[in-house]
Amino acid sequence: MVEANAINLAILHSLDRHNAPATGFVIEERVHEIGDIPGKKILRQWVQHHHDLGNHSFSHPDFDKLTVEQIEQEIVLGEKSLSEILREVGKTPRYFRFPMNHTGDTPSKHAAAASFLAQRGHKLAVCTIDNEDYAFSEAYLLMLSKKDKVSAKRLREDYLAYTSAGIDYYSTLNKEVLGYEPPHVMLLHVNRLNADMVDAVMSLFEQKHYTFVTLDKAYADPAFAIPDTFVTPYGPMWGYRWAAERGVKVNGKLELEPPAWILDYGKK
Repeated sequence: MVEANAINLAILHSLDRHNAPATGFVIEERVHEIGDIPGKKILRQWVQHHHDLGNHSFSHPDFDKLTVEQIEQEIVLGEKSLSEILREVGKTPRYFRFPMNHTGDTPSKHAAAASFLAQRGHKLAVCTIDNEDYAFSEAYLLMLSKKDKVSAKRLREDYLAYTSAGIDYYSTLNKEVLGYEPPHVMLLHVNRLNADMVDAVMSLFEQKHYTFVTLDKAYADPAFAIPDTFVTPYGPMWGYRWAAERGVKVNGKLELEPPAWILDYGKK
């Protein structure tokens, strides 16, 4: 609990320093794992810092492997704690992000999940930039446990460089697909790596002359009104989905992969 609280506060304070509004997507099972009282304390910190909370399912399963009934159960059970916390400030849950962005691997499942979300008043949480922080985070935690400070420093540098390249890549991709650059929504996880690096990530956006807005304001752009009918077993960013919807051919091979040394760290 102490580590989870410290990570959460470090990220929130970094967002505060950059006046960057965020939406924290809650996995209900993690709240229970931390403990009901300390888990909800962490959620309250988000609303106390004037951020929003969204539903990220009960247990973060791969929805491609679930039935429609199981998907609906994950959505309903995932609302419990965040609904309670939002109700304290006069709000209700409004956004749902699919685990791994798996929005339904068959037309029937995709349509059923979308319909169920709409019935419960949830909007689909779209994201346009991904820096694969989970891959970096896995190696980073191992480096910290081994007290490998040299590798950890190198990873932080590479993480920032990879994130910078990713911002530029998705900016170019979205311009190619839409003819202009819509607001971006960046996917980041609450973990030790980002607790140490969100300040620098926010500064990257500032250096590239971006400003920070709420999810609601970003979603007011017409790009986010494009119907989500693209069915895939994978979880691509929305630039690729918009390309599929509009029949625009893009070369996904131009997207960079995380450095091999990070992916291979600790495997030898």
